[in-house]
Amino acid sequence: MNEPTPPRVHLVDDDEAIRDSLGWLLESRGLICRPYASAEEFLAAWTPARAGCIVLDIRMSGMSGPEMFDQLRERGSLTPVIFLTGHGDVPMAVAAIKKGAFDFVEKPFNDNELVNRVVDALAADARQRQATHSAGSRQAQLARLTARERQVMELILAGKFNKVIADELNISMRTVEVHRANLFEKMGVKTAVELAQRLASPGKD
Repeated sequence: MNEPTPPRVHLVDDDEAIRDSLGWLLESRGLICRPYASAEEFLAAWTPARAGCIVLDIRMSGMSGPEMFDQLRERGSLTPVIFLTGHGDVPMAVAAIKKGAFDFVEKPFNDNELVNRVVDALAADARQRQATHSAGSRQAQLARLTARERQVMELILAGKFNKVIADELNISMRTVEVHRANLFEKMGVKTAVELAQRLASPGKD
């Protein structure tokens, strides 16, 4: 079984000096950095499964940063993107923020400020991936429930007691208790409150 790829900072900038200095800065703080000399190079190697964040220069020869960002969004990528921008590029960076970019950092940047935003972006990516994973796990759990267990679950979520559930479904209290125990086990919860929280957590379809 393959080990998951550790989160990386994907640095896309056509300036070799920036790639070298920024790469050194990030790695000196314990972050894994993967440099790319162009948007085209990055997109050729990119897969959405790669955990991490992207530090992206706005102005590059060939495809620009905003153009690359648009392509990522068209591919369905939610990986956080931090733009590196010169003063004159701030309006473009702000426009990208409105489209869902994580942030922008103006050149010349403060080292600590940039690293802090990268760490925040990595954390945001981890949360997003966990929410997606939880949603998938939740759907798998729900798929295991029988039709009767789903009926019991809906009535539990409506706040009804076992006796009322038994009357509404025309089954015995003991049968309700069995269904309740089975669906709690399948959903990985111990109480009705935990069940409600499980179904209402972020990432629910």
